[in-house]
Amino acid sequence: MDRLDHLEHLDKELVDELAQVARETVRDELREQTRRQRRRAMLYAGSGAVALYAGAALALAMGLGLAAALPDWAAALITAVILGVLAYLLRGAARPSASRPTTDTATGAAHGRPLGGTAPGTPPSGLGMPYPPMPSGPPQAGAPGTGGTRTPHPDDIDPEQPHHRA
Repeated sequence: MDRLDHLEHLDKELVDELAQVARETVRDELREQTRRQRRRAMLYAGSGAVALYAGAALALAMGLGLAAALPDWAAALITAVILGVLAYLLRGAARPSASRPTTDTATGAAHGRPLGGTAPGTPPSGLGMPYPPMPSGPPQAGAPGTGGTRTPHPDDIDPEQPHHRA
């Protein structure tokens, strides 16, 4: 038995050493990934700053070009309107379109589902019932068609029984 106790001690040391090596390896790998991601983020930030200055220079050049033929205030106004329209178009391009599915509940009304209301009888495409029929009220114990069963309470569920998901 003393021999087995000695082997058990060696097993514990081996497991501890292996866990230490695994922790160090994971830590080094995460440190390297973080370093790469930080560098990439800094390059994206620099790229965005340079693009902002390039856009400002382009707007200035456009304003100065218009100022050659128009009064200064009119050139500035036209430049501002053009930039505003461009910003509006970019904002519209960033929004999800109707062809791409979204999970946002705020867009429910745009897809034919009234928010907080009832489901429409037919879908906008007219291809039949989009949803199963809704019952008029909540199910009640002993109601016809329920067989007198009641819904289980969370305290009634036995944690030792296997749970099956559909």
